[in-house]
Order: sequence, then C-alpha cells, then structure tokens
Amino acid sequence: MAVKGYTAVGLTEVLTTATVPKGSFYHYFSSKDAFGEAVLESYFRAYLAGMDAILATPGATGAQRLMTYWQQFHEKQSVDHGQGRCLVVKLGAEVADLSEAMRSALQDGTARIITRIARMIEAGVQDASIDASHLLGDPRQAAGTLYSLWLGASVLAKVDHDPSHLDAAMTFTRTQLHL
Repeated sequence: MAVKGYTAVGLTEVLTTATVPKGSFYHYFSSKDAFGEAVLESYFRAYLAGMDAILATPGATGAQRLMTYWQQFHEKQSVDHGQGRCLVVKLGAEVADLSEAMRSALQDGTARIITRIARMIEAGVQDASIDASHLLGDPRQAAGTLYSLWLGASVLAKVDHDPSHLDAAMTFTRTQLHL
C-alpha cells in the first residue's frame, strides 16, 4: 500500500519475499485493500477471542477481568520488538484516510473491543468491584475513554521507546476506577 510522501514496500516486493506469485495473490484477494481488510479481520478475530477468554475467567470479578485485560495490553505494548503490538496503533492513522474498507474494518474491530471492555465494567458495577459513581460516564463511555487513553499511550510508548506512558495509563485507569 503506497502512502503519498512515503517509500513503502510494494506488493511485488512482499510477494517476492514470501515466494507467492502475483497471480495467486489476486486469486484470493481482489486488491491490496481487500488483503488489508482480511488481515485486520483475522487480527480482530484473534484479539477478541483473547478478550472473550478473560471475560469467561471463572470466579473473577469484573474489576479483576478488566485489570487483567489492561495488564496484558500493557505487557504486549511494552515489548522491545514489534511482535504482539496493537495493529490498531500500527495501522490506524495510516490507513484510515486511504482505504475505506480498512477504515471500516478498524472501526468495527475497535467498536467490538470497546463493547467487551464495557461488559467488563458493567460486570464490575454489578458485582460491586467497580463503583459506578466514579465512572467517566456510563460503562460504554468509560470503556471508550479508557481504550482511547491506552491507544494514545501506546503510540507515545512506540514513538519514545518508553513504556512509562503505559505505566501512566495504568495508574490513571486504577485511579479513575478507584481500584
């Protein structure tokens, strides 16, 4: 995918490196955007399955499930190499203005993440491990705000090569939820 003003790795170079003939690529994908959309859908499927596993943790309170999610997010974003890092952070700003299909896949995936975070918060309110009076709005608004905070912290951690932004997001999250 080419971005104006940037030298990007071309499809031909990727296919050559992967030893995949161009014809085979276009047999499965109608375009680079369709490939990008498929990559995002696969990423979100795996990511959401991980969140579902946290949601299904037996005996855990809503607050414990939520903080398990944020701790795992922190750990994945703190690694020194690119493995495990959030694809939303890596691609969000770059592709959202260039590919409607990929922007839509990002929008759908992030909405589903926020929905699961909201479910964790709602469960915490129901089991009294989270005090609803301290939320940043209703559980859905709080989930969106916290996810935005963590995405921003991830971008800064990536730019600065410094996980202290993620540490600050964790502190803010705990403070806001009175945990």
